[in-house]
Amino acid sequence: MFELAPVSLWLEDFSGLAELFARWRAEGVQDLRAHLRADRSRIAQCTRQLKVLQVNRRTLELFGAADLPQLLANLDKVFRDDMLDHHVEELVQLWSGALAYGSQTVNYTLDGRRLDVALQVRVLPGHEARWDRVLLSLEDLSGREQARRALQRSERYAQGLFEHSPVSLWVEDFSGVKRLIDEVRLQGITDFRVFTDVHPEFVERCMAEIRVVDVNRQTLTMFRAPDKPTLLKRLPDIFRDEMRRPFTEQLIELWSGKLYQQRETVNYALDGETLHVHLQFAVLPGHEEDWSLVQVSLTDITARRKAEAYLEFLGKHDALTKLRNRSYFDDELNRLERKGTQPVALLVIDLNGLKQVNDERGHRAGDALLRRMGEVLAKAVEAPATAARIGGDEFALLLPAVDQAQAEQVVAQIHALVELNNQFHSGDPLRLAIGLAISQPGERLEAALHRADKLMYAQKKAFHAQSEHDRRQG
Repeated sequence: MFELAPVSLWLEDFSGLAELFARWRAEGVQDLRAHLRADRSRIAQCTRQLKVLQVNRRTLELFGAADLPQLLANLDKVFRDDMLDHHVEELVQLWSGALAYGSQTVNYTLDGRRLDVALQVRVLPGHEARWDRVLLSLEDLSGREQARRALQRSERYAQGLFEHSPVSLWVEDFSGVKRLIDEVRLQGITDFRVFTDVHPEFVERCMAEIRVVDVNRQTLTMFRAPDKPTLLKRLPDIFRDEMRRPFTEQLIELWSGKLYQQRETVNYALDGETLHVHLQFAVLPGHEEDWSLVQVSLTDITARRKAEAYLEFLGKHDALTKLRNRSYFDDELNRLERKGTQPVALLVIDLNGLKQVNDERGHRAGDALLRRMGEVLAKAVEAPATAARIGGDEFALLLPAVDQAQAEQVVAQIHALVELNNQFHSGDPLRLAIGLAISQPGERLEAALHRADKLMYAQKKAFHAQSEHDRRQG
């Protein structure tokens, strides 16, 4: 029975501990707890008096030991850290005369895994005087304790998410709204939209039935409320006027069974400021039948629109030069192609010497040149023309309804702006290779772009040849 018991069993000899306690009593120790805590080495002294005589199979399995000698050789790994404080209380019970007691404590497997265990200790009958035969049982509670700790962490996490969320969160009770809608169904109403149009007072009744259970900190900040009681007292000042139409749509979706919704609506801060918000509404799981627990999140739509505008900018612009990017350029090229705009002037521009600047002075210096290039081209053209960075050091201009003479004026303007830019900025000058092509009737814009690209490369080749000639002459 000992060997095959489903719990960990230890047969131990506590006689050395009994003798140690007798000496301490003779020395005048009365409060064992205070005595042990005054010098924690005394706890280890007590532990050394406990001799393990035998353990069962379940003990070896639980602690990951091959046999009893391996377990005994590693008891310092088993009994450590958290269990020492528990051990003090166990020793106090023995000191106080308890020959059987239980507690919940912590042990460790030989590979370092924490074990939460229920400990039962009993001095066996016939050994009460010397404590030389003591039976200990350990029940592994690790799974239960891990689940309990996980639940606590989950509750704290959920509460933290709610309370410290950067968006306004409301927990509300819509059961009154559910009751009113159910009453309308019982009247035989099938077209709820028409019903709300004919009976706007029903929407007012539904608004009055909403009960706010809780709000988070961001809600107080967003609605300029000093505290929750003030906010809850002044709810009619928050939900009014323009919000009635979106709330009616919310009721219509609830009528149709949509328990998760999102929309844009209007609320009001307590100081009267209009708040445009993005609302997300959800009946929480387990409350689908009565809508008694609903979460509503409100996000300031201004912040969202700024974020969307920035993302849209990144999708269509080159972040470094602030010019349009290759994707936008290609879309605009295709749009002009479909529209049949004629003529279209196409300029392909290369920033000469960028690789040399990057190699010799680093990419920061090269990026500075690219930003300056962006400044020049942004000033050179305006809508409906498009200036874009289409590659590392390549740029392109789309000039709809521009003929050869007008395009050459743009080129001259670019050169003038480059000259001004070089005068203003010390260091590496902007040096360009420009290819210009005008689309011909019936010609694809891609073909005209290719012609401009070839002309640009011819200029670039001439530039490098001249640079090499100047270097050799030097």
